[in-house]
Amino acid sequence: MRTKQELGEAVRRQRRAALVVNARSRRGRRHYNGVRSRLAAAGFTLLGAYPVDRPGELEGSLAAAAELGPDLLVVGGGDGTIGAAARLLAHRDIALGLLPLGTTNNFARTVGVPLDIDAAIATLVDGKVIDVDLGIAGGMPFANHVGIGLSAEVMLAAPPRLKRVTGRLAYPVTALALLPRHRPVNMTVRADGQTREFLTHQLYVANGGFHAGRPITADANADDRLLVAYPVGGPARRDLLRDTARNAATGHRRTLGDEPFLATGELWVETDRPAPVEVDGEVCGQTPIQIGLDANALRVMAPIDTPDR
Repeated sequence: MRTKQELGEAVRRQRRAALVVNARSRRGRRHYNGVRSRLAAAGFTLLGAYPVDRPGELEGSLAAAAELGPDLLVVGGGDGTIGAAARLLAHRDIALGLLPLGTTNNFARTVGVPLDIDAAIATLVDGKVIDVDLGIAGGMPFANHVGIGLSAEVMLAAPPRLKRVTGRLAYPVTALALLPRHRPVNMTVRADGQTREFLTHQLYVANGGFHAGRPITADANADDRLLVAYPVGGPARRDLLRDTARNAATGHRRTLGDEPFLATGELWVETDRPAPVEVDGEVCGQTPIQIGLDANALRVMAPIDTPDR
């Protein structure tokens, strides 16, 4: 493994890259050809380029791109696509280049990559390689978050066409449709010798600073060696709606020391009945589940001013 400085220098000097774009994401299909042209204009030699437009092809395309031996694997899509790339590239001598083409782009926001495509490509040219943490949920690495409860049911139910048309509004619209018949879950969280219990419709465990395109707190990031667990609302459905709105409006002003956040390196979640779990927007199992941290597991091309430990 090269140092991150050596890898970054190789990216800048040789510009050997591969490209994978989720053409089923909100903007992927529309921007694929333009992204290829812009990368070439920026001096990158594309060893391979893969537009993914069929279900089940993403992981195979990512693996094929990585096997070409690029210094930089440029991935375009949303958080689910980025999460799949992060799992593949963990502890490998390849940097992940981000093209935010999804609905909320939480991971790109966390590491400071601009959402504008031209600015994101400029980051691939002029940025630096940083190390970031990955979470581990039930043995599955994740880049951004784990959701337990209603959010997993929303991921299952949100129509793809609605996501393409309305963007991130598709998730609250689907949640509102499911909420009237959703029952709260009694969740027990054990961490650092302490036990907390929440009767809630939703619990999140975040590895990063953003959720649903909004800041979680002012001081959470992808390289702080911490996971952040927090419920959204209590047993009443109106509490979930109230806290969702409050989180969106005030996240940038809160800190990890505020209630109800639990910042830790590892935790165990049990529920009074099996609850579905989504990992980076992909439904993956159910409770009980252990969630931990893999420090400095992933190398990412980020803006030059992005903090890096």
